[in-house]
Amino acid sequence: MNRIPTHTVEDAPEASRPLLQKIAQASPSGRPLNLHAQMAHSPAVLAAYTSLRGVIAEHGALEPKVSWALNLATAVAVGNDYMIGIASRFARMNGWTDAQIAALRNDTATGDTKIDALTRVVKEATANSGKVTDATWKAALQSGWSDAQLAEAFAHLGLTMFTGYFLNYAQTDADV
Repeated sequence: MNRIPTHTVEDAPEASRPLLQKIAQASPSGRPLNLHAQMAHSPAVLAAYTSLRGVIAEHGALEPKVSWALNLATAVAVGNDYMIGIASRFARMNGWTDAQIAALRNDTATGDTKIDALTRVVKEATANSGKVTDATWKAALQSGWSDAQLAEAFAHLGLTMFTGYFLNYAQTDADV
């Protein structure tokens, strides 16, 4: 049961309307998802979410396939089925097979050791308040990830945690 009201573009707080409209225009359904409609109840929440998402889109260097693996790995660690569903859907749309998505969801090998090393970093960070062991960090570096890519992985972790925690907090009904 939703704890926070959901809004349409028309009945959202005035400061949320332009952001919610932009989200609706980019949505395949032409309307915001429940998570966006609830975030719109607080313009600050919706603005924080869209800002982080926009900054990653504008400045991020990781390929979308990598980004969605990170988002899915983080969503699993956060433990929100709605976010896991969204991340799984976008992972599939960006080239991950059903078997690889299942591996990311079940914390098993995907068949891509480089991705597995990076997702271990974000899973460990998510589970441990951002803390990652030296061994996990070094394994990611040794598999070919740069310091800059490991830093950017944190932005994806942050966006997914923000979204997943909001979904848990607001008890958002899944609509995907």
